[in-house]
Amino acid sequence: MTGMWKKAIEDALGVTKRNISRFGDRFPHVSAGDEHYTLNDNTEWTAGFWSGILWLCSEYSDDPVYRGQAVKTVQNFRRRMDHKIIFDHHDIGFMYSLSSKAQWIIEKDAAARQLTLEAADMLMKRWREEAGLIQAWGPEGDPVNGGRIIIDCLLNLPLLLWASEQTGDIRYRRAAELHARKARRFLVRGDDSSYHTFYFDPATGEAIRGGTHQGYSDGSTWTRGQAWGIYGFALISRYLQSPEMLETAQRLGRYFIAHLPEDQVAYWDFDAPQGPDTKRDSSASAIAACGLLEIASQLDADDPERQFFLDAAEASVKSLAEHYSTQGAEEAEGLLKHGSYSVRGGDSPDDYTIWGDYYYLEALMRLERGIPGYWYER
Repeated sequence: MTGMWKKAIEDALGVTKRNISRFGDRFPHVSAGDEHYTLNDNTEWTAGFWSGILWLCSEYSDDPVYRGQAVKTVQNFRRRMDHKIIFDHHDIGFMYSLSSKAQWIIEKDAAARQLTLEAADMLMKRWREEAGLIQAWGPEGDPVNGGRIIIDCLLNLPLLLWASEQTGDIRYRRAAELHARKARRFLVRGDDSSYHTFYFDPATGEAIRGGTHQGYSDGSTWTRGQAWGIYGFALISRYLQSPEMLETAQRLGRYFIAHLPEDQVAYWDFDAPQGPDTKRDSSASAIAACGLLEIASQLDADDPERQFFLDAAEASVKSLAEHYSTQGAEEAEGLLKHGSYSVRGGDSPDDYTIWGDYYYLEALMRLERGIPGYWYER
């Protein structure tokens, strides 16, 4: 299927090149019921995904327009750090892994490395020693969110693990590992499904309850959350060389695959009533595909599960490319249709999502070129 991957990547390059002109120095987030991305001045948690798309395009193409714009985004992230613009959340890893850390991985730029280490320090400010967790949202002591974690944070932990490798400072690794172990114990259910979020006593770390923010119900399995878990635990396994974390990623991956509909692209929640009008989340399947490919890369060649995960990832990416992508639509600003930001909240429930576009392109690049994104050193 390599011809399919190549064609899809080259289409994505065309969309991205047109978007550079369309977006200027602003950052895409989601679309809102039309064919146009909403843009911001690097104020959203999602801004890094645009940077990541540009770096992936730069690695594939010799055209300097992609690298030029990617470097501009890193400069913008420098300004965001200097002025401390909206850092009261844990998504600092999403923002800086795909911007400044990407530049460091590709070009070994010392200023980009320094900026990424500053981002890791900023994320460490969200570590709550008493509770043994990284607080997802809001200020320290927040009455609702003071002891709350969400499964998305697993994709922010690679920033800390990378910083520990770079500096030799064990504090980063300790916080990431303790948080990951807490997430594994409380977010992953016995049947291999997952909670989106979990509440703890911020003073003691005592478990209170699982819940959701964007899923169908507190006890349901929000598909994007399950996908974050697949990829997050797999990446943590790579850093920690932890069979336990890899086994958890595999469990979540098997559950995800077993609950997919016939076309291999997830509904927005595995427990939402399914009918003709039930929303999909193409971004969840794109994230999961990257996670499944990461799992496969850590399994021995003769392990039968390796081919199982490879086949499942390829099937999802093939379906995304054939039925959910905007290939051939010259006016399209997004790469993937039918992504959902928040069906529960009525916020872009069937639209473009910039993270969906990023993970779709990362999955294609993994399949075509063996380039695994910017979560770890190559």
